[in-house]
Amino acid sequence: MKQIILARRYAKALFAICKEENKYDEYNEALQGLNGLFSSDSGVEDALTNPLYPIDVREKVMEGIVKSMGVDKVMGNFLNLLVEKKRADVLPDIAEEFQIMVDEEKNISHGSVVSAVELSSDLQKKVQQTLEKLTGKTVELTTSVDPSIIGGIIAKVGDLELDGSIRTQLASLKDSIKGRE
Repeated sequence: MKQIILARRYAKALFAICKEENKYDEYNEALQGLNGLFSSDSGVEDALTNPLYPIDVREKVMEGIVKSMGVDKVMGNFLNLLVEKKRADVLPDIAEEFQIMVDEEKNISHGSVVSAVELSSDLQKKVQQTLEKLTGKTVELTTSVDPSIIGGIIAKVGDLELDGSIRTQLASLKDSIKGRE
């Protein structure tokens, strides 16, 4: 279960510290790496969150992870604090919230483009430039293919959704024809 409010508090505290020291990328890389470790190896998550293990054992596991990651003292203390306060299970959510804060600070938005066929890199670049003009932010796009939209594209960035698919155009045409009856 996601604990967004709690994760946001921890992420905000860590973000305030790294903002002073201008270490966004370093801290974000460490959090995302640890988040990847959590998702790829359930044994790591279990070793840090299972209440059957004594707290001192869980702290030693985190100390080993911190040492192997080679993070600075502040980040190491933050990660150790999560284990000490029995909040290591919130780490994936903290990483997600921290990523959002870093992207906001760097004026980056993440978007997606769905098309009926694979888009050429030239067309992807044009779509990206158009979305950047509309949002006023740097846009990082992910693309996917969905043949059910028949043609056109559906672009989403944050709250902005542009639907130029043939499927949607046909549905609106159908609705307008029904409205005349």
